[in-house]
Order: sequence, then structure tokens, then C-alpha cells
Amino acid sequence: MATAPPVAVDRVNWQALLRQHWPLFVGLVVLCVPTLVAMARGPWSLESGVHGPIVVATGIWLVTRRLDDIRRDMVPGNPVVATLGMLVAIPLYAFGRAFDFISIEVAAMLLALLAVAYALVGGRVVRQMWFPIVYLGFVIPVPGWIIDSITQPLKQLVSQVVTSGLADFGYPIARVGVTIYVASYQLLVEDACAGLNSLISLSAIGLFYVYMLRGSNWRYSILLLLMVLPIAVAANIVRVAVLVLITYHWGDAAAQGYLHNTAGMVTFTSALLFIFLIDWLLTPLRNALASKVAPDSSGVAA
Repeated sequence: MATAPPVAVDRVNWQALLRQHWPLFVGLVVLCVPTLVAMARGPWSLESGVHGPIVVATGIWLVTRRLDDIRRDMVPGNPVVATLGMLVAIPLYAFGRAFDFISIEVAAMLLALLAVAYALVGGRVVRQMWFPIVYLGFVIPVPGWIIDSITQPLKQLVSQVVTSGLADFGYPIARVGVTIYVASYQLLVEDACAGLNSLISLSAIGLFYVYMLRGSNWRYSILLLLMVLPIAVAANIVRVAVLVLITYHWGDAAAQGYLHNTAGMVTFTSALLFIFLIDWLLTPLRNALASKVAPDSSGVAA
């Protein structure tokens, strides 16, 4: 059977587009560069924001790999809608920048980029690029009050499980709230040990993994993503238990030094590998779910 010739894709004259809209692109550079620098010096230097540069790099890659589709379907969007988006984004950006609300600043920057993208390529392309848009939302730092409200029950859970588990092995350990007492040492279960930092990073990387490899099977994708929370909490229970044991056997200096700093990266890597392991173990289930929606020979879904 003869195959149809490939559809020709009209190339966009990017140089002409840049010459025509150069003030807009200059404005975006002025908008984005200070924010990215502030992110690099602030949230991205912390454990809770370690996924930020990865999300930016992979998000840009997700867009560039669809350039042919963008060129084919791009039609300038409604200028009124784009202008309204900018009228919302710019004041929010100025407010966040002036009062050092980095979450508002980054969210406004992404909204401005979305408004410009809509103006240049139109609503159809924006809808097609829904996943990179949602995925880049993980760049927005989580506000501190949200971290406090979510991590408190997680910290209680982690400290309780660690205390009960080590007490069963005969260790002299007790707990008051989120403070663990072992022998003569006192350890406070902080936000970094409660699982939220790992949860945010694992959710971002896990979402990328599911979209790239399992995106066609949405039921299984949801199931895999739902496992991110228990995996993150379980990994951090192990982390806190290890730090308690290090403190008990080698002292507080050993636990709070290099080993404490590397524990976060080891925990994140272990949890990510555990997601891959679960994905591999659930291969029969994934295949079964795929067979339920696979079309039969007549082209009708089974």
C-alpha cells in the first residue's frame, strides 16, 4: 500500500515576527530575567525548590518538540483577550516584585507569558499545549502558609510512626508533638522531613514521567500519580528514622552535618526510583487497563 506524502508545514518567519514585535519580546526579557535570578537565589537554592530548574528545562523542551504543530495551527488570538490577560498580569507582577511575594511574582510572569503566547499563536495551540502550561505551574513557589497548614499533620504522622517503630526495637525514644527525644538528644521534625518538599518535587517529576510514558492510559496515569503522596511520606519516615539512629549512635553533630544535607537528596532519589519500581510491578495491571480501551479489529473500542 502506498503511503501518503508527508504534509508540508509552513515555516514561520521568526525573524520577521521578532522585528514586528520586538518591543514585546524585550519586555518579556525584562520581566523574566529578574524573576529567574530571584528564584535562583531564593526558592531554587532550597530543598523545596530543587525541582524548579528541571521543570523549566523540561517544560521548554515539551514546547519545542511540538514546534511543527504550533507552526501548522497557529493563528493570532483575540487581541482583547490577550490585553486583558496582560492588564491582570502586569499589576500582579509589580505588586509581587515590590513587596517580595515571589509566588505572586512568578505566577504573574507565567500569566504574562501565556497572554503573549495566546496573542501570537491563538487559542487552539494554547489548548493543545495544556500539559506544558500546567506542568510549568510547578515553578510557582508554594506560599509559606500553605506549607505550614499541610506539613503540620504530616510532621505529626512522621514523628509518631518513627517513635513507635524505634520504641518497638528497644530504643529509649519518646515524642512530644513533632519533637522526638532519643537518649539525651532532642530532634525537631521540620518541614523538610515531613514529606512536602519531596511531595512537590516528586509530583512534578512524576507528572512528567506519566505524561511522557503513560499518558495514553489516563486511568493508570491517575493511579500512579495517587501513589506519589504515600511514597513521599514513607520515604521521609525512613529519612527521619535514619537521622534519629545516627544521632543516637554517633551524636548530634553527625546527624546535623553532611549526612543531614545529603539525606534529602538520597530520599528524593530513592522515592523516585520506587515510583519506577511500582510502575514496573504494575505492568500487568497497566496492560489489562489498556486492553479494555484498545479498539478491536472493527475499530470499535472493546
